[in-house]
Amino acid sequence: MREAPMNSLSVPGPGEHIVDIHGVPQRYHVAGSGPVCIAHSGGPGVGWEYLRMPHLEEFLTMVYVEPVGTGKSGRLPQHPHGYTIDRYIAHIDGIVDDIGRRSVILLGHSYGGLIAQKYALARSEKLSSVILYATVTTDGDDFYAEVERNFQEFLRRHSDAPDLDDVKQAYMQGYRGDATAHDDESLTAIFRQVLPIYFADYWRREHEFGSLRQGARRAYVVDDGRPNDHRGQLSAIVTPTLVTTGRFDVVCPPRWSEEIHEEINGSALVILEESGHMAHLEQPQKFAQTVKDFLDHRPRTAG
Repeated sequence: MREAPMNSLSVPGPGEHIVDIHGVPQRYHVAGSGPVCIAHSGGPGVGWEYLRMPHLEEFLTMVYVEPVGTGKSGRLPQHPHGYTIDRYIAHIDGIVDDIGRRSVILLGHSYGGLIAQKYALARSEKLSSVILYATVTTDGDDFYAEVERNFQEFLRRHSDAPDLDDVKQAYMQGYRGDATAHDDESLTAIFRQVLPIYFADYWRREHEFGSLRQGARRAYVVDDGRPNDHRGQLSAIVTPTLVTTGRFDVVCPPRWSEEIHEEINGSALVILEESGHMAHLEQPQKFAQTVKDFLDHRPRTAG
């Protein structure tokens, strides 16, 4: 919890903070020093902890959003429905106002990248930069068709993995829809089982990522049922933008990042060659250097 009020020029102190947004408690976590970077995790419904980036904390004040509906943040009165991108944007606004910053860096990972895209379109005056990390332009049918193709390649590439059948079953439940997975516990179990698909080679580095798999969480949150699609809109983003992902990302493969890069004028594109969906864990130093290089050489925004 905050120990003291923060004025308009303050930087939030380290630790957990809470702000009330339209009657819903919103928690966020602060670590590091330097310019403020708000980081929004994927999902929807995935806990924030996996996105912790100690290497970025060496030169940025990282503000990790604990997305509404997950962990100790509040749940909407109409839970599980109502967790739309507009709702998440309102909560980012509340955090920006609470920390008293006129301009921040916004990093969105996976589904958080969809949120960051729309935030950059609607709130450019509040951003100094945006980092679209391992994300896509739509979560509609085209997205799921692409995931299916990449998952089949993943199965071929890891055909000798010890628990591949369990991963495949969890994938069928998690990405094709399982009518029985309508609670936090069921979704968390599926998420933990399918987690290897988010890495270039989970089994080779299981000693590093096994604890993450055991502790990963996913909450049952549902939006309004309408797919998000930002294709054809991103050229309106004027904020300096870094687009990055891993070469072996099954969920958000490089072709989506390339599409985003082509649409956003002046954006930077970096593909990390030894990573999947979790480059900040698989290549942490390279990922941090990519972000630092971008921030050091970005142009100034019109705002």
